[in-house]
Amino acid sequence: MYDLQKANMWKRISAALCDIILLAIVVVGMAFLLSTVLGYDTYYERLEASYDKYEAEFGVSFDATSAELSAMSDDERALFETATKALSDDSDVQYTLGMLFNLTLIIITFSILLAYLLLEFLVPLLFRNGQTLGKKVFGVGVMREDGVRLSAVQLFARTVLGKYTLETMLPSLIVIMILFGVMGIFGTVIVLLLLGVQLVMFFATKTNSVIHDKLARTVTVDMASQMIFDSPEELLAYKKRIHEEQAQSSADDGRLIK
Repeated sequence: MYDLQKANMWKRISAALCDIILLAIVVVGMAFLLSTVLGYDTYYERLEASYDKYEAEFGVSFDATSAELSAMSDDERALFETATKALSDDSDVQYTLGMLFNLTLIIITFSILLAYLLLEFLVPLLFRNGQTLGKKVFGVGVMREDGVRLSAVQLFARTVLGKYTLETMLPSLIVIMILFGVMGIFGTVIVLLLLGVQLVMFFATKTNSVIHDKLARTVTVDMASQMIFDSPEELLAYKKRIHEEQAQSSADDGRLIK
């Protein structure tokens, strides 16, 4: 690495918060669009109608809390369990639940992917220097570890493989599976481990790098003071010129001493 000017931590945090807010706005917009196109609300209303049907038939409420269930008499609890079994045995209900689960995965996956491609790949590609909108506002940039400007391939790896796949979608999918009852405590452990790895890497590495930085071999820098070169050849030429200037300066100092 050459002449590294790390970005101030508060600048990085501020830029990250700005980018997260913008990403959230775009994700919500994309999710609304996709849910409309895929008919998510139709399946949700269909499931609600099934719940209402069995609640009316058995005279129970599937929204009963744990306290309310505990307070039920034996006959009431038996009726509630019968209604629950009838609901779970309904093939149409199971099909609707499966469709809602699959559509939820599709909507979340593609909404987040499109938001990342727009704000974390295309925008930095236009700004160059790896700057998102948040980084541009707070004077933060991204370069290769050797001081050379990011290539499109590195930026794609940093964004899609690092930020999107490992840091966002993996924990998001685990959380969805936990909410749908597909995964239990093991999923929670994985999410916490990922968060722990991110924190340890940030505070333990000299460049305060996290997973996406290490994956793409990039570093976040202060744009006001960091020199970023267009190519390895330009960097090599700069180093050679500095070396020659230092050698000439040493030679001049030697002549003055004599």
